[in-house]
Amino acid sequence: MPVRFGVDVLLEKIRQSGARHEAWRRVGLVTNDAARLATDSAQRTREALVRAGLPLHRLFGPEHGLVATEADGAAVHDRVDHLTGLPVISLYGERMRPEPRHLADLDVVLFDIPDVGARCYTYAWTLFHVLHACAEARVSLVVLDRPNPLGGCPHAAEGPLLTEACRSFIGDDDIPLRHSLTPGELARLWQREHVADAMLDVVACEGWERKRAWPAVGATWVPTSPAMPHFECAIWYTGTCLFEATNLSVGRGTDLPFAQIGAPWLDASSLVAMCRDEALDAGAELTMCTFTPSEGPHMGQVCHGVRLQCAPPRARHETGSSDDAAWIAQHTSPVRLGLALLDGIARLQPEHFAWSRYPTAANPSGDDHFARLIGRDDLRERIGALSPDDRRELTQVPGWRERTATARLY
Repeated sequence: MPVRFGVDVLLEKIRQSGARHEAWRRVGLVTNDAARLATDSAQRTREALVRAGLPLHRLFGPEHGLVATEADGAAVHDRVDHLTGLPVISLYGERMRPEPRHLADLDVVLFDIPDVGARCYTYAWTLFHVLHACAEARVSLVVLDRPNPLGGCPHAAEGPLLTEACRSFIGDDDIPLRHSLTPGELARLWQREHVADAMLDVVACEGWERKRAWPAVGATWVPTSPAMPHFECAIWYTGTCLFEATNLSVGRGTDLPFAQIGAPWLDASSLVAMCRDEALDAGAELTMCTFTPSEGPHMGQVCHGVRLQCAPPRARHETGSSDDAAWIAQHTSPVRLGLALLDGIARLQPEHFAWSRYPTAANPSGDDHFARLIGRDDLRERIGALSPDDRRELTQVPGWRERTATARLY
């Protein structure tokens, strides 16, 4: 059965009955250009809803803007959508959630933004704040669900869980760094745990399997943000994003950001040798590479790097995983691998390795970025002294399957 996203399911219901169209006289939509139909990757959600006759009145855009191409962490301003002529209220900059005046005249708010399954990706927190704002305004929220591109196996979720001291706009609730939930499931979890009076509905996907990652969806990958041009980048993002708090490049401005890390001074050969076995255990193969980032640390300089790829088929034979989609969903551990690489560099080259600030509109000073990413404020001083057992323990999430049981839809 072909996978259909929540928006495809909603459009079919509108075509069949028109019931939702009649009930919703003034509709808000939180979306961006990455939100496309499963049945037609060239068609944006907002265009399709307008064509179906849904009375859209106002749009809301997350980080990276409605066009999904604004720079990482840059404040985005309100504007008018050139496709629909509708006003666009930015939810990343002057404000991080809709104001009461933005919701007062709406019957319902729809949410449709593709996510990458990582706690530190801000789209989830836009949903978190929209859920709270809609509950306060007594406006219904309908999440048009989408697959988690990393799959949704509860056992594949990786911590640490976020602690109270590390709450920010890249993590505002105690969920794991790789959470294995869809946007709709996150909203259901937050409704149950934080916003019981929210009027929430989720239009579920059809045909999606939790045990298989994005390649099994059969839809074209549309970049969810400027540094996520390919699905391969999303596979490793939950681990390599940790390097954004350091003086290494994550490959921004190359063809494979987050699937490679490096620096002009990196001893890539020694790092690969040190981390090879743990990488294979985490479902990956490491190879040496060189790249020249066009933004971020070491911009314009040749970096010696390490490339992350799914383990080759020979390494997968014993697991019985016959394809990339099953392997990624069930056998990769990107957070544990990211910690192994980070720890390895700190051990091998302490004279070069350094922590860095990462200023954004949500954190102008850029301070404490590693703690905000990893979710704990006691780990930075331990980097360079973590054992493989430490890393395995840090990334385990006991009780996550049970905690999310009633939120899961698939």
